[in-house]
Amino acid sequence: MGEGGSSRRSKAPSPAPDAGPNPSVSAYASLVTESDWPDYALLDSGDGAKLERFGPYTLARPDQQAIWKRRLPIERWEVADAVFEKGSGDAGAWVKRRAMPDRWPLRYEGLTVWARLTGFRHTGLFPEQAPHWRWMVREIQRAGRPIQLLDLFAYTGVRTLLAARAGARVTYLDASRPAIGWARENQAASGLDDLPIRWLLDDAIKFVRREARRGNHYDALAMDPPVFGRGPSGEVWRFYESLPILLDLCRQVLSERPLFVLINAYAVEASSTTLANLLVDLMAGHGGRIEAGELGLPQSGSDRILPAGIFGKWSSGE
Repeated sequence: MGEGGSSRRSKAPSPAPDAGPNPSVSAYASLVTESDWPDYALLDSGDGAKLERFGPYTLARPDQQAIWKRRLPIERWEVADAVFEKGSGDAGAWVKRRAMPDRWPLRYEGLTVWARLTGFRHTGLFPEQAPHWRWMVREIQRAGRPIQLLDLFAYTGVRTLLAARAGARVTYLDASRPAIGWARENQAASGLDDLPIRWLLDDAIKFVRREARRGNHYDALAMDPPVFGRGPSGEVWRFYESLPILLDLCRQVLSERPLFVLINAYAVEASSTTLANLLVDLMAGHGGRIEAGELGLPQSGSDRILPAGIFGKWSSGE
């Protein structure tokens, strides 16, 4: 075993692009939705905002893609427990209209995770990701072998916890110390302290570059790269410049039998086809199947879908 549980191999790095078949791209613009999470519901959207229920609390916050008309009466919006009010530029703050705690628990598939009102408009939980979580768990369980997962930009750790509970050994990495603390709180609240997880505060590019030098390899990769960010030592992340560099390094840490790769992206001026093309390069020689598309949330009692980001994913098809 390599450092912290990642598998170490003495052989050369991943196969060259001509070592095997290229992956097939089987779907573009496939809309992935989720509507059966009891602790979450998209109640309404429109006029540049969305109204959601997270557990017992109703929240209203801006969404620039919701340029259609709202369907619920304004009275339903006015009774929201908290509203994110925009300031100048991207600034803004939550305004609590009723008494509510600083954090509260939500439950998903046996996990207990903490929701909070953050200065970034979100709650730290992203319900549109639930279909990917379930897909990932199925991939891990179907593999029938030990799986090493590298989870980059892993934030509050829901994906990490689900993967580790499904049987993977997970390396969690994020550049934010508060995010790691939040993820560890979710682990404790879920009663999963004994899971095989390595928790790391680091810059993604620097870490993967070091792993490649060490000869450490992973069977699965997952990442939620931001548009812009900074590492713990001030390293600058820019999506269009940094992601290709990171993926080139990721190719060097793929094991000889990779299982899956998942990339999510938010608020970028890019198509899911961009992610598909990057995955074709990353997984050249490994065969398998690529899907790329759009994430969306179904609105309660409606046929309306709220766009919620893009994704690209590769599976070996084991």
